[in-house]
Amino acid sequence: MENKSTNQTMSKKMTGIVAYFSYIGFILAYLCGDREGAKFHLNQALIIHLISLVGFLPYIRMVVMPLATILWFIGFIYATREEETEVPVVGSIRLLK
Repeated sequence: MENKSTNQTMSKKMTGIVAYFSYIGFILAYLCGDREGAKFHLNQALIIHLISLVGFLPYIRMVVMPLATILWFIGFIYATREEETEVPVVGSIRLLK
């Protein structure tokens, strides 16, 4: 029988994927996941979540929400492939150090 480690953190890949799910997913990934390994995707997901928050403003919604949805989809695909490729337009912004 294998002796499994008792490490309770999520893997780098799982942390990156969960970060894109929702605001709560981002918080869980940040608190419980592999922060150092998935820092790139945590940062990308945070930017996309902040953009989607701006989308709640009435007249801006028509432009921002489709953009946020497309960026979310691209970032999610990159996270599932474990690629550290920046999402277009806003990927170069760094909020997490």
